[in-house]
Amino acid sequence: MKPLIITPLPGIPMVGPGDDLAALLRDALSRAALSLEDGDILVLAQKIISKAEGRLVHLDTVTPGAEAEELAERVEKDPRLVQLILDESREVLRARPGLLVVEHRLGFVSANAGIDHSNVGASDDEAVLLLPEDPDASAERLRAALAAERNIGVLIIDSHGRAWREGVVGVAIGLAGLPGLVDLRGRPDLFGRQLRASILAAADELAAAASLAMGQAAEGCPAVHVRGFPYPLRPGNLAELIRPRERDEFR
Repeated sequence: MKPLIITPLPGIPMVGPGDDLAALLRDALSRAALSLEDGDILVLAQKIISKAEGRLVHLDTVTPGAEAEELAERVEKDPRLVQLILDESREVLRARPGLLVVEHRLGFVSANAGIDHSNVGASDDEAVLLLPEDPDASAERLRAALAAERNIGVLIIDSHGRAWREGVVGVAIGLAGLPGLVDLRGRPDLFGRQLRASILAAADELAAAASLAMGQAAEGCPAVHVRGFPYPLRPGNLAELIRPRERDEFR
């Protein structure tokens, strides 16, 4: 097996609406003395995508409806924030004081529809950041802008909790040019037995590894370069990773 090399990209400034992320990433790659090669992947924190795409919302611009007001009282959250969560969601799955778990409009389950106050960069607590409108499309635009003649992938990640486990972990919320899933069924194990149920969430595994290199607090590293991804690149999308409702045994 070849080594998996994850390199933080230094010097990316605070991103604002309309910023050219492709140019910022090219500069960061140059500072890291890296040039893109076939098979490379860039992994990006969701926040810089959302900021560049203008997904910052000030709560004083939000008028909560009756459903948001009622739900906000139950979960002890700002009703304006709850309205945004509802706007970004298909369904509320769990609600208790301090916790609102929803099915996001993109299909995954998350707390607060991924809406975040941390590392937003605004000077007050009234600003929140929504997830990108279409993370797959965001990843594809960046891949096309950066790829030139190279076959590369772009992965957009966020931090999610998991049922029955403590803590958060990096997961894929948008991808282009790399597989979400890798089907290992039919391959032999060490003893020649044929694998029958092994479908690997490769994009999520890479997201978790890259998240370690990025950090979760004040590290200021929203992008990493990956070389040595052990599976062939191909077109991929978030939908691969979302379990269909009819096969959801836990809802």
